[in-house]
Amino acid sequence: MFEMAMLLAQEVADTGFGTLGVGIGMGLAIIGAGLGIGRIGSSAVEAISRQPEAGGTIATQMLISAALIEGATVIALILLLIR
Repeated sequence: MFEMAMLLAQEVADTGFGTLGVGIGMGLAIIGAGLGIGRIGSSAVEAISRQPEAGGTIATQMLISAALIEGATVIALILLLIR
């Protein structure tokens, strides 16, 4: 996803529409992160409903995974901004 966003930003920058490419790249990065975190959340809720005694461990792993996705998204947005 990040490579696609950077490719769009570079492609469009050559034709003079750099701002458009950055906007599209940022949108793709945010949509990808939202879909990933949503999938993590739904899987965690399903796992906790199947095995309630492991709820604490599952929730901790879910939060760590979501934080890693958010970190990668912030880095992608920063790199697209400083392009």
